[in-house]
Amino acid sequence: MSCNLMRQGGFIMRLWAALLAIVLLLAACSKEPPPYESKYTAPETSGPSGISVAIIGDSYTSGSSLGGKGPQGWPDLAAKTLRAQGVDVQTTVGAEGGSGYRHPGNSKGGVFDDQVKKVVHPDDKLVVVFGSRNDSDVAPPELTESVQSTLADVKAGAPSAKVLVIGPAWVDGSPTPQVLQVRDIVRDQAAAIGATFYDPIAQGWFVGQPQLIGKDGIHPTDDGHAYMAEKIAPLIAAQLQPAPS
Repeated sequence: MSCNLMRQGGFIMRLWAALLAIVLLLAACSKEPPPYESKYTAPETSGPSGISVAIIGDSYTSGSSLGGKGPQGWPDLAAKTLRAQGVDVQTTVGAEGGSGYRHPGNSKGGVFDDQVKKVVHPDDKLVVVFGSRNDSDVAPPELTESVQSTLADVKAGAPSAKVLVIGPAWVDGSPTPQVLQVRDIVRDQAAAIGATFYDPIAQGWFVGQPQLIGKDGIHPTDDGHAYMAEKIAPLIAAQLQPAPS
């Protein structure tokens, strides 16, 4: 009799142990998993704030060994002036010495259209194209085609941007017929796309101010770039004014 009781007691204990194990297993299965902690870190926003302005040009924009490099160049100086006036511009510059709408640059062989494709973006509010006397040796039909395609790419790259086209500047004596022809072609093609055209030749830039030009008689000094900034900053500000209601 006692043996049967012992066997029954052992069976009951094993039964309770099995039931306890089942209860614990069910409890573990019903417990919610801990929240997932992502290891991904989002990159910080690196894009500039403010009004985006793209600037295309030749050595009058990039600067040269005679002046106008970096913060001494008219793009930086004009932007600084505008910010001081409460116009928060952020400029992106694409410029190569020797380049033009058709004439290849001295260092990389690029033309204005190559710079357009590098620095013009859809969120630009204004695109400035300045130059170029370097196109003086280009045949008019070829130059016309190049100006057309460059300005078309500006409009395609920044559809909502205004476009300010500044013609070639001339500093050493009376402008040649060739550079005047460049000026006229650029002016006419700017008008064709509804851009604003500004003519440094007609406005007499650098006339009677030899101290603004380097010893080569062509390239502006730091003072020459400061002079251009004074001229161009108001042009940019005017383009960025809201349309009248």
